[in-house]
Amino acid sequence: MMLGYYKKPVETADSYTVDGWFKTGDTVIWLADGYIRLLGRHNDMLKVGGENVDPMETEGLLLEHPAVHQVAVVGLADEQMSEVPVAFVERAPGAQLEAEDVMGFCRNQVASFKIPRHVVFVDGFPMTASGKIRKADLREQAKQRFAAAQESKT
Repeated sequence: MMLGYYKKPVETADSYTVDGWFKTGDTVIWLADGYIRLLGRHNDMLKVGGENVDPMETEGLLLEHPAVHQVAVVGLADEQMSEVPVAFVERAPGAQLEAEDVMGFCRNQVASFKIPRHVVFVDGFPMTASGKIRKADLREQAKQRFAAAQESKT
């Protein structure tokens, strides 16, 4: 049981609902088999062309695709748009899936600025000890991978 944040009574009070539930800041979805899937942090917003974009919306949509096992969407700095979404996708075992399939699945289901501009397929994700995807690592990978493409635009 958590007693509170050390010497932070305001943060401790803000971390609980009125009925005593602890607010972790994580967002999850219930799966059909009764398990939950951790989608990410509630405050992990991207800034795309002046719009606040919650990557969990696109992640949740892509998790509905039968060829997607796991996904994480992060922001990549962009001169025109501030940031653009990049989807890191782990395919379901034996599934065939291309970048255009991922982007096409999003079309007409989310606003165009929420559709990933880049898709990176991975065999697994860097994880924290508590089982969360290390999005900071993915942001750095995206930056390294697409830096040349971003520079050639200028």
